[in-house]
Amino acid sequence: MPDPTSSDPDAIELLPGLQLDLGRAERCGFPEVIYGPGKSNENLAQAFEHLLAHGQSAFATRLDAAQMQSLTQRFPAATVNEIARTVRQDHPTAALPVAGKAWVVTAGTSDRPVAEEALETLRWMRVECELISDVGVAGPQRLLRQVPRLREADALVVVAGMEGALPSVVGGWVGCPVFAVPTSVGYGASFQGLSALLSMLNSCAANIAVVNIDAGFKAGYLAGMVARKSVR
Repeated sequence: MPDPTSSDPDAIELLPGLQLDLGRAERCGFPEVIYGPGKSNENLAQAFEHLLAHGQSAFATRLDAAQMQSLTQRFPAATVNEIARTVRQDHPTAALPVAGKAWVVTAGTSDRPVAEEALETLRWMRVECELISDVGVAGPQRLLRQVPRLREADALVVVAGMEGALPSVVGGWVGCPVFAVPTSVGYGASFQGLSALLSMLNSCAANIAVVNIDAGFKAGYLAGMVARKSVR
């Protein structure tokens, strides 16, 4: 939501060690997301305080255990997802109405942390979302059972490691954008997700776009934008 105290889309608030972009909601539709690595507990708390004080919801990703604990102590109403390593706090008056549908699909249970990051992103964006897990190509009959549900979504996030084949298979069953996320799951020749990334980039399914390795937030954000705009 736009900052109710300023119409300046380039508004920046200078905090010790942090330049907080308070104009991003007005320019881009959603507030700045706080990336946890390298930030002190105090930086994170200040970012949350200032976002909320300016009528914007706060969301932080890739937090370690100490950062999550510190934020939830300062903001007891915040939602913490230890698997996703995220904390989010909705502003009581800034929350958008829920709109659009985006499902997150995983090849295996090892992909769950990346999938959960995508889910938390969609929840922060106020998009209806759900998880369809463990439907990888090693057991294709599991995916076929889910095809009717997949077709209900406005956008899909498909998370897979190993050889990264699942997005191509899903893409052939649905008529919506598929945002493929390669994960750093697999044995040595997977090269920490590089093998899955290259497989997804070379997919012959026309409705697939690929994000970076383990980038659940990025895929969730893109799927959320598509889902919300599809309602309009």
